[in-house]
Amino acid sequence: MQTSHRGFTLVELLVVVTIIGILIALLLPAVQGAREAARRTQCANNLKHLGLAMLQHHEKTGRFPSGGWGWIWVGEPDRGTDKTQPGSWGFNILLYIEQGTLRDMGLGLSGGARTDAIKQRVATPIALFNCPTRRRCILYPDRHNPRYRTASSTTMYTPLVGRSDYAVNCGDQIWTQFYGGPNNIAEGDDPNYSWHDTSTHTGIAYERSEVRMAHVLDGESYTYMIGEKYLNADHYSTGSDAADNESLYAGYDNDNYRSTHPNHGGPRRDRAGVTNYNTFGSAHPSGWGMVFCDGSVRWLSFSLDREVHRRLGNRRDGLPVDKTRL
Repeated sequence: MQTSHRGFTLVELLVVVTIIGILIALLLPAVQGAREAARRTQCANNLKHLGLAMLQHHEKTGRFPSGGWGWIWVGEPDRGTDKTQPGSWGFNILLYIEQGTLRDMGLGLSGGARTDAIKQRVATPIALFNCPTRRRCILYPDRHNPRYRTASSTTMYTPLVGRSDYAVNCGDQIWTQFYGGPNNIAEGDDPNYSWHDTSTHTGIAYERSEVRMAHVLDGESYTYMIGEKYLNADHYSTGSDAADNESLYAGYDNDNYRSTHPNHGGPRRDRAGVTNYNTFGSAHPSGWGMVFCDGSVRWLSFSLDREVHRRLGNRRDGLPVDKTRL
């Protein structure tokens, strides 16, 4: 007796393929959403740890870490974390994020050996400073000005550097940077050196700042500390965005400091082809993260009212903020 084996017809196969395609189309957004939720949680965790480091620094020294000198200075291991320290807030909290060895690179050395050690630090990325939605914790090109200065060298070439996706709130004034900094350590230490007037700066860290919690007159839970910074999505890895072209260790510069001045347009989601050197924002589709001076991490909307945003960047204007608008 002959047995016939009936296979699938072409129409049946097409139906099956179509059903599989529909299922994939339905599942893919859910998978992507789950991945983004995990990345957002990691980003919030990064902010939490950075905020805690700032608060631990304040507990230890009685002030927040200084904002450094300018973008050509990257941190001196044998100096403290006050206005005499040329490096950034990121450099100044290394001890409080279990990176004391990294901070001490160059300590006790001189000449070329000291410069090489500092160069090694600048070329060291730290995962805590990178948002996983935006980019990986790897080295990125410094195309704008790879000539950093140290106490032992005036021309330290560092073509590849570690970067930060987070910036300190420097206030609601328009400035987020001034210039590269003094030509050398002696010039910066000269009491007659003409530093910029930062009396209008109302944030937590900026050029040669020494802000204390007592200066946060508007309340710790109503004042920004560290948030995600906006970037042109075309230049995550190129180093061609002028607000993302130095290292996370560099002094006062818009790479590591952002303002809430209304002219900067308010917080926004990263967008290809659109550059903004001064504002906060993120690569997340649903908002951006900020840790406040009380250590709390909050998720904020890109449509946050600009006046509310401005007030949260000013530690001392005395104007109220309605929490229901956050």
